Amino acid sequence: MMQCRLCPHECGADRREKLGVCRAPARPVVALASLHHWEEPAVSGSQGSGAIFFSHCNLACVFCQNWDISQGVREPGSGGVIVRGREVSVERLREIAFELKAQGAHNINLVSPTPYSEMILEALLPVRKELGIPIVWNSNAYEPVGVLRRLEPLVDVYLPDLKFQSPEAAQKYCGTADYFQYANQAIGEMHRQKPVAKLQEGGGLMTQGLIIRHLVIPGLVEDSKRILTWIADNIGTQVHISLMAQYTPVHKASRFPELNRRLRQSEFAAVCERYTELGFENGWVQELSAASSEYTPEFDLRGT
Repeated sequence: MMQCRLCPHECGADRREKLGVCRAPARPVVALASLHHWEEPAVSGSQGSGAIFFSHCNLACVFCQNWDISQGVREPGSGGVIVRGREVSVERLREIAFELKAQGAHNINLVSPTPYSEMILEALLPVRKELGIPIVWNSNAYEPVGVLRRLEPLVDVYLPDLKFQSPEAAQKYCGTADYFQYANQAIGEMHRQKPVAKLQEGGGLMTQGLIIRHLVIPGLVEDSKRILTWIADNIGTQVHISLMAQYTPVHKASRFPELNRRLRQSEFAAVCERYTELGFENGWVQELSAASSEYTPEFDLRGT
């Protein structure tokens, strides 16, 4: 934490004394730890995924559904920013994982974990066998390959969100023009580690593998098509794809007229057509009805 290099920003912040690009402190900050039923069926299963939602993020997506824990809100009159979450010790993080297992969680689902990768390794790697359920790394894919290699002994299932291929769109809407430059390498490394998906018989729960998420954004149909083509050409059509239609204009989306609307049926249909043409064989395609705030958890510090 003395010179943070855990993400491609490589801001070098001494997180014990000051905040870097992601504004995460030296210890993990958790906003919610609970059974989560709204992930892909192979992750949530019948009993729920043991989701640990971390606060702070190394991206600044203007349409982030979890904006109150990833970026926070301005505190009136002070100029400061409030981000929901509770700082926890490495020991407490380990306890949270075992508490979720005791509640019946199918897995431990680490949501937005990148700023805390070293602390997560310290907490969970020594008890990996004792924990005995899969570890899911649920990230935005803006991660260095070197960090992912350190995670190889810990992570069973990678669940990255591949957002943009276009540098212009990534810069405009997430503040990082080099997003795809790093995300494609990160997903390539995830696939190297988990080239074959393993699912439990009967329940269909994934115990090892890679699921690539892609959220279709209004007005960016061609970018979505390019992303699917890249996946087919570089990862293959056997990989599990989660094609999402749940875009909702929240947070700062109203500042961008082109984003301040729901996804059109024609837009999503065009991306689904490319998905079919490319021959993807595994995964899930959302309905447009998924574009609802009711699927966003209430980050009330439960389980922290």
